[in-house]
Amino acid sequence: MRSFSSRRDCVVSDEPFYAAYLAATGFAHPGRDEILASQPTDWRVVARALSTGDPPLDRPLWYQKHMAHHMRPEMLGDWLDRIDHVMLVRDPARVIASYRRVVPTMTIAETGLPWQARLFAHIRSTRGAAPPVIDAADVARDPEGTLRGLCAALALDWDPAMLHWQAGPHPQDGVWARHWYAATWASTGFAPPVAETEAAPPDVPFFAEATALYDGLRACSSVPIPPMPRSS
Repeated sequence: MRSFSSRRDCVVSDEPFYAAYLAATGFAHPGRDEILASQPTDWRVVARALSTGDPPLDRPLWYQKHMAHHMRPEMLGDWLDRIDHVMLVRDPARVIASYRRVVPTMTIAETGLPWQARLFAHIRSTRGAAPPVIDAADVARDPEGTLRGLCAALALDWDPAMLHWQAGPHPQDGVWARHWYAATWASTGFAPPVAETEAAPPDVPFFAEATALYDGLRACSSVPIPPMPRSS
């Protein structure tokens, strides 16, 4: 989200289904009441605005950041076919560790992987082609190369501004940012990869299933990482 919001031609929306998710599940996330008051709680209203409405600002590119665990099977439908999709996947050990720092209990649904696998199959079926898939580890390892590849896959011009942003809160952040975005607010660009020993697989019953889903999606990664341009 920070990367795309740095483009002058782009406006971003931060987790537009969060309120609908909390209303449907009853989960007591930090800032629940404030989140419910900040967005529509009917997912159909949100989906209609995202797929047929105008961007919040007059810009040609609208980046919508969705958390896969906010989505439910009944949300599969035609509205998704009016949006171009990119799958960002991440090692489930890291997802679980990050999530449980704020919410201590979770199921495999909260990894987002079941929905990502379902949506991937839906898009491949309805469009006859798989959506681009990128891995968070590749973004950390080679931000420019991975993002150049993603822009190419989406037929977007490359913008070097995507590599840097100002620290602290941004206007597009959701009202939940103070609970979840400490690392984001401290950042001004992509952090280097974290040593694998710092993200040992957590002892959770769904870890093997989550890993299998992640491996399956990662194997479908279709974003080419072009070589860095040489300076003259």
